Amino acid sequence: MAGALRTLNLKPPNTGTPSFRRQTPIPPATHGANSKAASLTWKIRSVARVGSIRASAEYHRGNDDRENRLPQVLNSDWSTRLSKFAADNFLPLALVSGVVLGLANPSLGCLADTYYLSKFSTFGIFIISGLTLRSDEIGEAAEAWPVGLFGLASILIFTPLFSKIILLLKLQPQEFVTGLAIFSCMPTTLSSGVALTRLAGGNSALALAMTVISNLLGILFIPFSISKFIAAGVGVSVPTERLLRSLVLTLLVPLILGKVARELSKGVADFADGNRKLLAVISAVFLSFVPWIQVSKSRHFF
Repeated sequence: MAGALRTLNLKPPNTGTPSFRRQTPIPPATHGANSKAASLTWKIRSVARVGSIRASAEYHRGNDDRENRLPQVLNSDWSTRLSKFAADNFLPLALVSGVVLGLANPSLGCLADTYYLSKFSTFGIFIISGLTLRSDEIGEAAEAWPVGLFGLASILIFTPLFSKIILLLKLQPQEFVTGLAIFSCMPTTLSSGVALTRLAGGNSALALAMTVISNLLGILFIPFSISKFIAAGVGVSVPTERLLRSLVLTLLVPLILGKVARELSKGVADFADGNRKLLAVISAVFLSFVPWIQVSKSRHFF
C-alpha cells in the first residue's frame, strides 16, 4: 500500500516549452573535507571556459582584420615595386619616353630645337658632372691610364677601320650604309657615355676624361678617317674652328665651372654629395632631350 501511494505521489514531467537560456554551471554541493577541492576545480573549469570563448572571439576578429588589411598590403606592395623599378631604370625610361614623345608630337621637339634646348641640356649635364666630380676620382682616372689609352685607340683608330666592312653591306638605301660608315668614324657622344657609365657604377671620371679627350682629338682625326676609309681621293672639309668652339662652350666650360664651384664652396660640395640621386635624375632628363629633339626633327622620314 505504501508503495502504491509513493508511486501515485510522483511529480508529473514538465511538458512545457524547453528553455534555451544559457545554463550557468552551478558548483557541486559538497560537504566535508572535499568541499574546498571541488570548489577550486569548478572555478578552474569556469576560467578555462571563459578563456576559450575569449580566444575564439579574438581569433575571428583577427581573421576579419587580416582580411580587411590584405587589399591595402597588396596595393602598397605593388606601388613599392613599381616605384623601385622606375627609380632603378629611370634613364632608359626617360630615353624611351623622349623617343615616344618625338614620334607622337614632333612639333614640340622642333620648337625646342629652334631655342637650342639640346645645347643647353648638354651644358647642364656637364655642369652636374663637374659638381659631382671628386678629386679622388680624378686620381683614380689617372691611375687607370692604360685603360684610357686603349679606349682612345678604340674610338679614334680601331672603330674607323670597320667603316670599310660596313661599306660592303648590301643594304638599301645606300645613304644608310654611308651614314653607318661615317658614324663609325665619329668619337663618343658628349653626354650619354658619362651618364651610362655612372648608371652602371663604373669609373665616371675616366669616362668623362675619355669623352673630353676623344672629342677634342676627333677634330683632327675625323677628316683623315673619312677621307681615308670612306671617300678616298675626295676632299672632305670639316669646320674645325666651329667644332672646337662648340666643344669648348658646351663641354669644357660647364665642366670647369661645376668643378670650380665644388672646390670653392663646401656647401655646394655637400649639396652635390648629398643629392647625387637627384642630380642623376636631372642629368637623365637632360639626356632624354637629345633623342626627343632628333626624333622630332626626323619624324617626316617615317
